[in-house]
Formats: sequence, structure tokens, C-alpha cells
Amino acid sequence: METGSITTPFGRRSMTLGMLANQVMASEIKPDQSVDKWKLFRALCEAKPLLGITDRALAVLNALLSFYPKNELAQENGLIVFPSNIQLSLRTHGMAEQTVRRHLAALVEAGLLLRKDSPNGKRYVRRDSAGEVNEAFGFSLAPLLARAEEIEQLAAEVMAERQHVQRLRERVTLCRRDIAKLIEAGVEEDVPGDWQGLYQEFRDLVEGLPRSPTTAQIEQLLDELTALRAEILNRLQTQIKSTKQRGNAHYIERHIQNSNPESTSELEPSFETKQGAAAEQDNGRGVVTTEGKKHEDAEMTKLEERQGGGPGGRHNAGGLKSFPLGLVLQACPEILAYGPNGVIGNWRELMSAAVTVRSMLGVSPSAYEEAANVMGAENAATVMACILERGGHINSAGGYLRDLTRRSEKGEFAIGPMLMALLRANAPAGRKAG
Repeated sequence: METGSITTPFGRRSMTLGMLANQVMASEIKPDQSVDKWKLFRALCEAKPLLGITDRALAVLNALLSFYPKNELAQENGLIVFPSNIQLSLRTHGMAEQTVRRHLAALVEAGLLLRKDSPNGKRYVRRDSAGEVNEAFGFSLAPLLARAEEIEQLAAEVMAERQHVQRLRERVTLCRRDIAKLIEAGVEEDVPGDWQGLYQEFRDLVEGLPRSPTTAQIEQLLDELTALRAEILNRLQTQIKSTKQRGNAHYIERHIQNSNPESTSELEPSFETKQGAAAEQDNGRGVVTTEGKKHEDAEMTKLEERQGGGPGGRHNAGGLKSFPLGLVLQACPEILAYGPNGVIGNWRELMSAAVTVRSMLGVSPSAYEEAANVMGAENAATVMACILERGGHINSAGGYLRDLTRRSEKGEFAIGPMLMALLRANAPAGRKAG
């Protein structure tokens, strides 16, 4: 029996207690014990994180197993393989011999192989007159056979942990989707609450997860997201109960209208025609002449008259409602550069900035006036701010605005998804959940 005696390594390699312990363990193999070598190798591939071995070391072990003549590792078949480093290099697809030796040493250190060195350190076999193996010198696979049950158990643990992490990630993904959609619904339905703050809290939780998180970190994130989702659901359910008590049919009708599944515009490019004549620019802002300023003031006056008393009104044409000015500016920060002194403090200033942007982007006054008629002046200004924010992705700002106007007339367009998409795009860069 190959493992019946203790052997020490050849040359300058020293003997260690770990090597001795591995030889003792390998000598305790049961006489009838056997295992399919390739099934065991697959288990090794699964258990490698717990065994501390690398892919390259497994490639060398795979080559060694290919030199074993039987599929079943068994003591009666012999457990010594004796290929040269050149042969191992060929079967590892040209791995350098020095690299092969390094990974062989790592497999021995990990307790998966034993060296049975010859007197001169060469690997070879002695056969009897009948051609049967009498004695072989090389690498013993006895530790694999002795540890087969342990390796399979470790592989099962790794697979169970991987499945657990996969389920956790799926639940995190579902929870993230729920929270984003529920916040969007709260904003769209004008439910009272600090939706901007809740959205920022949501982004902080997601972006706080490391690029390669541990299981415990994923579990903690899931708990925090679940609690946030429960809080948002509670607010929405409270609004539903309040609505039922009031019996507000108008609210319910508006809810049905705004729940159109086709209202998911996120400022995708929709036209191939190029933008019309580009307006003059000065440091990124449109140059407004005296006559142009007068024209814009007149345009603003007409917009305010259409709004029904100025920008304070909250009921816009077309059944669309305005969103908080702070939310619009957070989603569309580019529009701030067109406000007085780079600041926009009220709806009038936003609408004035939108008129400037309209001119700069080549949107005709008629297209913008039609949008204001259908959507309302505040919403038309909001849409123009969104178009500016994604200007590099839109070939024709005027054509895109007219398309949104037509969709708004049919009840197929909602501003909420557009703003939420830009909020996500303008969120601070951070690490995402895996």
C-alpha cells in the first residue's frame, strides 16, 4: 500500500508537522472506500473558497487526475500518479513549468496531495515481471480519497451559501423596485409627504453597499429597505383610507387616468431629425437681445394669463398637476444657469428661464405655446427643463416637445416618471448593489 509508510521530501524541502499529519490521515483510508474522481473534482471546484486553493491550482490537479487510469479513486487501483512537469505543462495548456511546480506545492500545503519522492527526486514506476506496478514515486492522491466526505460537505455549504445570497439579492432587487415605484406613485398622486427626503434616504442606503458585499451586509441592507418600504406603504395606505372616507370621485378618476401603463417616458430619443438652427450661446447660455427680451416678456405674460392668475395656481390644463419646484430643480439642475444670477426661487423665474431655453434649443414659440395650452405653463416649463437636462440625447427638441404635447392631450403622458428618471440620473455617483 502506497500510504503504508511515512516518506520525507527530497532535496532541500523540509518536513513539517502538517505534512506528517496529512500522511497519517491518508493512511487511514478504509479498504473498500472509493469515489468518482471527476465528481470529487467538481466538489473541489465548489469548495475552493473554503479550501484556500486557486483556479490555477485546480487546473494542475485536473491534469494530475487525467493521468490516473481509472474513474474510481480506490486504494486497490493504486493512488500514485507520476507525470513529469513537461507532461503536466502540456495538459495544463502550456502552463510554465515553474508555475506548475508552485501550484503543486500549494496543493500539497492544502492537504490535497502527498509527495512520495524517489531517492533521486524523479517520478517513475517500477513494475514486476507481469507488468504490474510494484512501486511508484510521484504524487499520491490518497488525501483526496481520505477527505472525500469532507470535501463534498464543504461544497454543499458553499452552494447553500451561494443560493442564500442569490435569494437575498433577488429580494433586495424587488424591494428597490417597490420603493422606487411607490415613491413615484406618491409624487404622481400628490400625496402629502417628504418624498424628496425619502428618495434621498433610499439612494443613500443603496449606494452605501460595498461593491463586493458580505452576506451580513446584504442582509442588513434588506432589513433597512424593508423598513423603508413599510413606511412608504403606510403613508400611501393612509391616503387611500382618507380618500375613501371623502368619497372623492374626482380623485379616483384622476388616479385611473394617471395610472396609464404607457406613461413611462424617460426622455428617450424619439426623432431622427436634427435640431433646427442653433441659437447663439454665451458661456453655455443663450444671448438675449433687447428685442428678444421684449418678446420673451410678452410670451411670459401670455403664459401667466393662460395659467389663470399667475404661477401660484396648482390646477393646470390637460389634467396634469405641477410638482414641487424644489423637486423639479433637483431633477433638472441645468436650468438654474438660466435663472437670474444663476438662481431660480419661484415658478415665474423658472418659466422665464424656460422661455430662454426654448429659444436657445430652437423650439418654435408656437410649439411651446401649444404645450402650455395643453399641459399648463408650469408643466410646460418643467418639461422644457427636462429636455435641457437630456439635450445631448434628443435630436429635435421642438419635435420632442410636440410629441409630448400630443401624448398629453390623449392622457398618455405623465411628468412624474420623467422627473424620477432624471433624479436617478443626477443622484451622486456611488457604489451600486450587486
